[in-house]
This record gives sequence, structure tokens and C-alpha cells, in this order.
Amino acid sequence: MLGSVFLEIGVILGLAAIGGFIAQFLRQPLIVAFIAIGILVGPSGFGMVSHSSEIELFARLGIALLLFVVGLKLDLHIIRTVGPVALASGLGQVLFTSVVGYLIALLMGMSPVTALYVAVALTFSSTIIIVKLLSDKREVDSLHGRIAVGFLIVQDIVVVLVMIGLTAFGQAEEGVNIGREAGVILLKGALMLIGVALLMRYVLPGLLQRIAHSSELLMLFAIAWAVLGASIGDLLGFSKEVGAFLAGISIASTAYREQVAARLVSLRDFLLLFFFIELGASLDILNLGGQLGAAMIFSLFVLVGNPLIVMAIMGYMGYRKRTGFLAGLTVAQISEFSLILAALGLSLGHLGQDTVGLITLVGLITISASTYMILYSHPLYARLAPWLGIFERKVAHRELDSTVGDEEKVDILLIGLGRFGASVATYLRQRGCRLLAVDFDPEAVQHHTRDGYAVHYGDAEDPEFIASLPLSRATWVVSTVRDRAINRMILHGLKEQGYKGKVAISAAGSYDAKFFEQAGVDMVLVPYADAAREAAAQLFPQKKADNPPA
Repeated sequence: MLGSVFLEIGVILGLAAIGGFIAQFLRQPLIVAFIAIGILVGPSGFGMVSHSSEIELFARLGIALLLFVVGLKLDLHIIRTVGPVALASGLGQVLFTSVVGYLIALLMGMSPVTALYVAVALTFSSTIIIVKLLSDKREVDSLHGRIAVGFLIVQDIVVVLVMIGLTAFGQAEEGVNIGREAGVILLKGALMLIGVALLMRYVLPGLLQRIAHSSELLMLFAIAWAVLGASIGDLLGFSKEVGAFLAGISIASTAYREQVAARLVSLRDFLLLFFFIELGASLDILNLGGQLGAAMIFSLFVLVGNPLIVMAIMGYMGYRKRTGFLAGLTVAQISEFSLILAALGLSLGHLGQDTVGLITLVGLITISASTYMILYSHPLYARLAPWLGIFERKVAHRELDSTVGDEEKVDILLIGLGRFGASVATYLRQRGCRLLAVDFDPEAVQHHTRDGYAVHYGDAEDPEFIASLPLSRATWVVSTVRDRAINRMILHGLKEQGYKGKVAISAAGSYDAKFFEQAGVDMVLVPYADAAREAAAQLFPQKKADNPPA
């Protein structure tokens, strides 16, 4: 006990910063550090801080903002982009994990209600952690990245529906007609959705347009709207989380969603710190030790079972084993929503503190382990690839669909449709070039296919990528990717496949350009330097010297 709440918060923030630094060094998400710091400073540790209404208030605000930002970023376009695989993988994984997890919990002697909570908590993966890891690896726009984000959105929607159901179930008293209670809940939910729809259509667009003249006022309104939505959700018999989620959805279709979301992320993360600290401080270390065996069983199920079901579904739908494997790794952990769900069960009297500790321990184990699995996903795939063939169909892969006929001659096979690659493709087509483009971004593939390009999906970091290309039909292979390691993989693959045509490689600078020239490529492109040289020549054509040197 430190006596002063202000001092308590100061100590918490200082230790959280130190713990965050250690977590960053170990390449772990900050959630793990914050829960560990909560255990350290709580009654089970040094007893430096105690439960306070201020810390609890910060924690509740953090959860409300988390759900608000989830609603704000609810982009159904991502699900449409990757097609039905996001829905099939998301719902299939939720169903599989819930059913199997429930049976495992029952076999371990848990009551049906406790087993249900544990099973549902095992189904959700952390959108925050996964998107951060994929962004760090520059894989958010890859096919497996988009599929992963798609089924994480599906999970986010499911978790909100689960919270609605559990809250309604918790508020139904003994002897009350369950059917009537369900009807009342549905009626309240319908009225709330109608109210949100009316606000989205007639009020919020104009109001936000006026408010947006001041960025400070826009942020204040967003926070107030999130808290107000959470309060209304709680008042109507739902949870604060559901109300905050719907408040986020209500302004997700406006032009200001990105600005609001970007500005709120830091505040959300700051306030969530207190939720994880509070959760850690409420855990009993001795009790956690007794839950270690059960936690290891559930953790192994999440780390192995969840990726396997995603790979099975994606393989059945025609995706390659590599895409299924990389997407499957993103569900090999439980999320902050699982911990929030456990806290909700505790508040409703459905769970005891020991079950909350069990779910938290599973979270710590799976988040820590899956982080390394995702960071080292490519070396891990290289080791496991020979045994993953059962998750891949023998028919033509969905990823390799192309608008080019099998026997049609190709002048240039272009790898990469980024800004530079797309510009090169446009000018080549204007010159009458028979072009086949390849890109790892499924949205770019769809966009350029609609424009009449011959395009198919391909990931240059895939060891089997070069073998999938129609090299025998191409006169040139041109890489507009400026990553040296990827281009070296491409050159190595071309050599292994015995490609006899010409090769052009893009370089990030003069050092890489010299390296590829020495490697014997036919042409080296240096986009920025080439463009700068041409721009300088047009701006200031070189004049002939009056007295040329002897």
C-alpha cells in the first residue's frame, strides 16, 4: 500500500514502462508485460498497490474505447476482398474450438457453465497483436494477411454477440420466463440498432462535418460518444462493451473514421494498460500454480488445434498449404477479448477467480508462444512444409488463377504491382507489350484484373513461387520489388528452374545496383535515381560548355 492514489498510478506507469521495455527486447506484446507487472505489484507480489476505484474506472474506459475502435474499424470490404474464405475460416474455427474446447473442459471436470466460458474464451484471437505483428513484417496486404484480418473481423463480431447473450443470460433471474426475457432483449436490441441507423443516416454525418473543423473537438466528441454509447448499452441491459461497439459502428461509415481511429489508438492503449494491470493484480500466484497443468493442455490445444482447422478449411477451399499455414498461425493464441469475457463472467457470478486465473494463464502462454511462431513463420514453414501436403488440394490453386491462356506467349513477366510496378505496367501496355503481372496483394490483383491486365496472385517470399510462374512463355522477367533479399531469392529460383530469358531487377540504391550488376542480371532499375535523373534533365537541360576542356 502506497497510500496515495496518485503515487500508486505513478508507480504503475513507471513499472509498466520498464516492463514494456523488457517485453520489447524479448519481442513480446506489451499485454504480457502489463499482466506480469500487475501480478508483481499486486497482493500476490509485493503488495505495493491495491484495488482502487480510480484504476477500475481507467480500466473500464479502456475496454469501452477498445470496443469503440473495433467498431470504428469494422471494414466489411476486407471480408468481401478475400471472398468467402474469411467467413468460412472465421466461423469454422470458432465452431471447432468452441465444441472441442467445451468437451475438453467437461472431461477435466468443469461444470457446464464454466466449460462454456472457457471454450468460448479459447476461440478468439487478438486483432491488436496480429495486425501489429503483420504490419511489422509488412504482410498485412499479403493474401494470408488479408484473410487473417478478415476472419479476425468475423471473430470480433462473434465476440460482441456472445457478450450480448451472456449479459442477457446473467440478468435473467430464476423463475423468469426465458422466452419472454429473450423477446425483451431482442426488442431492445432492435430499437438500439434502429436508433444507430437513424443517427448514421440523418445526424452524425452533418454533425461530424461541423465538428471536424477542430481536430481537438473531434477527438473530444469521439471519446464522449464512445462513453455515452457504452452507458446507453449498459442502461438497456446489454453491456458497456456492446454499447461502445455500436457507437463505433455508427461513425465507421463517415469520412473521419481513419482520423478518429488513429488519434484514439494511443489513448486506448494507455487506458487498457490499467485493465491488464488490474487483472494481473487480482490473480493469486499460488492459485495459478495449481492451474498450470490445465493451462498447458488448453494452450497446446490453441497453439496446435486452431491453426490446423484453419489450414484444413483453406486447403479445402483451394488455397495453397503455405497460405493456410501462415494464416493459421494468426489464431494460435487467445486475445484480450478472452480476458474481458472472463472478467464479465466473474462480474455476473458465473465464474470463480480460479477460472479467471486459468484463462489468463492460457493467454500468457499462447500469446507469448504464438508471437515467436508468427515472427519466425517463414523458417517454421520451411521445416514443416514436407508434412503439410495433406492440407493442399491437387487441383489448380485458387491463388494462381490467371487471365492469360496456358499457351499464350508473354513478352514480360512483371513481379510487383506497387506504385513503381503499376506505372511500369501501364507504359508497357501502351507500347503493346504482352504482359503478365504477379502481385501478393489480392486487392491489387482484383483491381488490375478489372482494368484488363493479365494478373495472378503470387508471393515472392514463397519458396515455391518461381516454380509456379510460366517461365517458358516469358522473354523477360522483371522484378519491381526493391527488397534485396527477395530479389536474391528470385534470381536463385530462376537459376534453379533453368530460365534462359532476360532478367531485370529493381534496386533500392547504388549499393544494391552494383551487387546485382555483378550477379549478371541483364538490367538494373533504380526507381528513385532514374526518376530523379529524368526530372533533373527536364527541369534543367544540360548546356554545352562554351570552352570545352582540352
